[in-house]
Amino acid sequence: MAARILIVDDEVAIRRLLRNTLERAGYAVAEAMNGREALVQASAHEPDAILLDLGLPDRDGLTLIPMLRKQANGVILVVSAREATEEKVAALDLGADDYVTKPFDTDELLARLRVALRHHGGSGVTPKLVRRGDITIDLDRRLVCRAGRELHLTRKEHDVLAVLARHIGRVVTHERIIAAAWSGEEDPRVEYLRIVIRNLRQKLEAPGPVGSVIANELGVGYRLRSDS
Repeated sequence: MAARILIVDDEVAIRRLLRNTLERAGYAVAEAMNGREALVQASAHEPDAILLDLGLPDRDGLTLIPMLRKQANGVILVVSAREATEEKVAALDLGADDYVTKPFDTDELLARLRVALRHHGGSGVTPKLVRRGDITIDLDRRLVCRAGRELHLTRKEHDVLAVLARHIGRVVTHERIIAAAWSGEEDPRVEYLRIVIRNLRQKLEAPGPVGSVIANELGVGYRLRSDS
């Protein structure tokens, strides 16, 4: 059965583009042009994912995120022209699974959607083993291998990588990573996190012109890239 996607956007051209893109990819699509319609559709059809614009005519899309969370248990992927860091952080902290900025690349949007749906469609239990390319992360044993060879990580590097691995493919804000990896410690700073991320990249990434395993969402947080 095709996954059900609800598009929430007041622009007809955007809704048409998203509908055509999603239907070609095999999804079933419904539409809403404002917040009121979105709440009705979410309650009636329980979509597997909601593509949510923030600039709706009847309410700010940010206020809609927690309301939609109560109506449906699906993915919420914000698709918005708002580029401000505080908007992205607010959306993620309110419960959005990911944030894509307009104008967007349809292939990237579909990839982000696939990752979010796969994560949501699991048992809800974080897997003990997380794999990304030739990297294997054993969360229980705190063991990380690349191409079958164990990597020696510091305790803090393990803590940060574990947070990202539990949300592979999704953006995790600086605040969430720091709260998990520096829990109870005084004066944790984003600068400390950046140092740990830099060290992790050096250890996780093979030499050569390859894309970064850990993506930087500027001013927002980090994302462990998935294979999709």
